[in-house]
Amino acid sequence: MDAENSLDQQLQTLLDRCAAADSGALERLYELASPLLFAALTRILRRRALAEEALQDVFVSIWQRASQFQASRGRPMVWMMSIARYRAIDLLRHERSAPMLVPELPERIDAGDDKEEAGSWMPAAGLLERCLGLLNDQQRSCLELAYVGGNSHEDISRLTGNPLGTVKSWIRRGLQSLRKCLES
Repeated sequence: MDAENSLDQQLQTLLDRCAAADSGALERLYELASPLLFAALTRILRRRALAEEALQDVFVSIWQRASQFQASRGRPMVWMMSIARYRAIDLLRHERSAPMLVPELPERIDAGDDKEEAGSWMPAAGLLERCLGLLNDQQRSCLELAYVGGNSHEDISRLTGNPLGTVKSWIRRGLQSLRKCLES
């Protein structure tokens, strides 16, 4: 428990010095906290490069907001971990906000590729694109937000500014249309 209190005190002192624009304190804070923050970011983001980018953003945020830390409200590492967690969630949301239903298809199949395997998925992708093209804009948009973006019906309602019941109807009808088209 004493080591924990000692680390908390050390982190709090470093945050206070960061608030006073002491760049040396930020270096020491990085040495102490970055392994734990990086591990948490890697666990959430599941990609090292993205976690490294997020870690940099987290320390910029810590530097800018160090004066906002209040020891009476919690431990320093918990405060920094929440900054890291929110940054990771923002990055995940940003990635999901750019929907892409079907990846670009290659114009030709390289000789080294398994032609039978490639032939089995390429027509299906074209069929899906054709069927999606038959949906109205609202249905297609709601389906992309739900199934590509991972948004809930409530989120889609807020994002589009449409009533929840309307969004649910568009999704249900869009799925029915897709199913009918794909089965034919």
